[in-house]
Amino acid sequence: MNQSSAGHSTKDFMEEVTKAYEISQDRQVTEFDEVPTSYRVLTPEWLTAVLCRDVPDAAVVSFELGPRDDGSSNRRRISLTYNDAGTKAGLPVSVFCKAAEQLQNRVILAVLDVARAEAEFYTNVRNRLDIEVPRTWYAGFDPKTFAYLIMMEDLAGTAQFPDERTILTRAQAEDMVRLLATLHSRFYDSAELGTEALPFKTWPAFWTDLTATPGFPEACDAGFAAAESVLPARLFARRSEIWPATEKSVVRHGELPQTLLHSDVHFKNWYIRHDDGRMGLTDWQIATVGHWSRDFVYATTTALTVEQRRDWQLDLLRLYLELMADNGVRDITFDDALLNIRQQLFTTLAFWTITLVPTDDMAPMQREELTFEMLRRIGAAIDDYDALDAF
Repeated sequence: MNQSSAGHSTKDFMEEVTKAYEISQDRQVTEFDEVPTSYRVLTPEWLTAVLCRDVPDAAVVSFELGPRDDGSSNRRRISLTYNDAGTKAGLPVSVFCKAAEQLQNRVILAVLDVARAEAEFYTNVRNRLDIEVPRTWYAGFDPKTFAYLIMMEDLAGTAQFPDERTILTRAQAEDMVRLLATLHSRFYDSAELGTEALPFKTWPAFWTDLTATPGFPEACDAGFAAAESVLPARLFARRSEIWPATEKSVVRHGELPQTLLHSDVHFKNWYIRHDDGRMGLTDWQIATVGHWSRDFVYATTTALTVEQRRDWQLDLLRLYLELMADNGVRDITFDDALLNIRQQLFTTLAFWTITLVPTDDMAPMQREELTFEMLRRIGAAIDDYDALDAF
């Protein structure tokens, strides 16, 4: 649980994070258990502790930071040079890192509790799942400074990161569904959910924190208006019903059976391995406890073209239910599943209307071309499924 949901107002918590950021020293890190407050404090000693701990006598002798890539987190590649022992062991010559280096990023990631959640996933949950996720060497979060850093394998050259121009095959879409069914069935109705073993907030609680951002509902509505050119006319005519349906969607979500969700499974958080074509999933910042339907409908609606989704999505839903049953979850009927995915389209829509027109507190997140295409796909699905009438 983050401090903002444990008796502090969001404003007070933001001030606390800001103060911690301002007084935290850029002290260089050398030990594995030290969480870097910025990329500036990294040292060969710390990188050796992280990357060489399983290789006797190996050491990082130098490193170079790649260009910045700022979004919801601050991302950089690190190129590495080792001594002979490290080189002979085939240690990675580059790694990919995510951090909360800038104040704006640290505040929003701390308030939403997503930096801690992602570090928790990679540290304590990843090894319990047989799914394609990038190998991770380090995942740390400091509850005093609210700094965090994730260091994972650099997938450049070994995987493709899709975007709105990527056309998936049917086999790749089915592989996405297999990954989600493996994740969801592993923790379905588990007594561990919300405990120290799986200490993730619920999706409705995350949504409450997210929408406490000043101007959030208004920005979502403005984004919907700005996307008129890519939305079905019949749907746009019911603009006033969108936010009430979104709120109903969240309430309904909290009434359904629970499991562990990724929660942000849009197309750009997936990747395709070059060697075997396997679909993988990265960016676990919004891991939450909730109903599987959000992940399923978000992933398949944003990954497929409108035409593919119309042709495949219901078959993919049947496949998902078969896989869940094979893994011991046999109490989901197709009719209930279809109703659930119709209802859970609305927070998916909100994630992209807020991307198109963010609030003043939010950093720019995605290219406009991608955002419009995601809204085209989500809007078409809401219209096709008469989702506004699903409550």
